Amino acid sequence: MSVTEEIRRLKKEKNAVLLAHYYVPDEVQEIADFIGDSYYLSKKAAQTQADILVFCGVRFMGESAAILNPGKKVLMPDLSADCAMAHMAEVERIKEMRERYEDLAVVCYINSTAEIKTYSDVCVTSANAVKIVKALPNRNIYFIPDGNLGRYVAEQVPEKHVLLGGGYCPVHAAWTAEDAARAKAEYPGAKFLVHPECTKELLEQADYIGSTSGIIEFAAGDDSREYIIGTEEGVLYELKKQNPDKVFYTLNERQICGDMKLVTLEKIQAVLEHETNEITVTQEMRQQALAPLKRMLELAK
Repeated sequence: MSVTEEIRRLKKEKNAVLLAHYYVPDEVQEIADFIGDSYYLSKKAAQTQADILVFCGVRFMGESAAILNPGKKVLMPDLSADCAMAHMAEVERIKEMRERYEDLAVVCYINSTAEIKTYSDVCVTSANAVKIVKALPNRNIYFIPDGNLGRYVAEQVPEKHVLLGGGYCPVHAAWTAEDAARAKAEYPGAKFLVHPECTKELLEQADYIGSTSGIIEFAAGDDSREYIIGTEEGVLYELKKQNPDKVFYTLNERQICGDMKLVTLEKIQAVLEHETNEITVTQEMRQQALAPLKRMLELAK
């Protein structure tokens, strides 16, 4: 029996589902029950009737799933798969900002630790951040941890006073205006689709700015045939699957999140078989972190 066949057998036997982010390897996306960005997977994690959730992504995603699903077992194929940005916000800084600014909402990008979520008013993803910040009654917004996404949100919601965290995605923030110029020169007929975790100089050159799911939707509905993709290369699997008649180029060779690529079929089989690598949160942390996640799901409807 192949690894894929064994995974399917174990899923059925244990009433398990695989939730996979767009950035994990192609072969993992191919067998997943649900593929999506953080927002979509957060919703699916809360809706599924499975007993076991195998979260094919990085640790903060597994933590969010555990918070939203107290009665389910959440397993991670590789516990070392983490998000550097998730650790770029500080509790003491949040407390300091609450003391300094009245009428402040702490808006926490879902790419953050469970602990940081407990000190936040609402979570957001790149797909719903603008909508949620607009909907908040507060004028002062402390957006953490991603400064690039926060800056983009601030530009879309000028009526708010957005204070930025200093975090960033090491993958998205590494690309330069020179990278974009080089790719555009090489593929002059291609539209440039960019994730808002990228720097301002990159966003200024984009034909479309949006979340991973937004990029996929734009490419599917657009009349062009060629695209340069400014996000992690794993999204190319879904882009090519939905648009076999279109051509997609990477910005450069540095579009790989090493942590996402730690998720493999063999590791999925192992955690399903032995039910190891479980993500757990304390009841106190769950109750505190659940409020901003639930508020996100409500405001983003």
